[in-house]
Amino acid sequence: MTLHGTNVLIFAGPLYEDLELWYPKIRLEEEGARTVVAGTGERTYQGKRGYPLTVDASVDDLHADDFDGLVIPGGYAPDIMRRSRKLLQLTRDIYDADKPVAFICHAGWVPISAGIVRGKRGTSVGAIRDDLVNAGLLWEDSPVVVDGNLISSRTPADLPQFMRALIRALAARGAEAQAAVPAAGAR
Repeated sequence: MTLHGTNVLIFAGPLYEDLELWYPKIRLEEEGARTVVAGTGERTYQGKRGYPLTVDASVDDLHADDFDGLVIPGGYAPDIMRRSRKLLQLTRDIYDADKPVAFICHAGWVPISAGIVRGKRGTSVGAIRDDLVNAGLLWEDSPVVVDGNLISSRTPADLPQFMRALIRALAARGAEAQAAVPAAGAR
């Protein structure tokens, strides 16, 4: 499976969960995708486990049209990231364009604040189950839940299933886009 030509946005914030950001970033790049890690103002962030990160861009400078999907890592960062109007707008715009929006662990706080979970199925770390349920999500205790273009997982232990689901969704979207482009010279 190849994701060449695919651009994926990854959000970052203070005390992001190291594995939930770095594992998806590396796996996506191994599949040929280009990743852009964006923050809400600071140029560098420290992970929950101490791993430093320099972001590629600020969410304020980005447009949803430039991306084929979104990854939202957990940790303490989502509680801070969801305070950014621009970050929430990017999340809604990517979701509304039927592009994959993948979130794991505490990252469910961002889709809650973006208003995109009502009536959908999903999962998270148990600590925010009530938050998601109260926002209208049909919560399941599963390693990964895919409902339309929402992909969710519980914890770093679920990263292999999470990434397989995300890579499949991005590849399927890329195949649909390829099929929609008429062959060169065809009329």
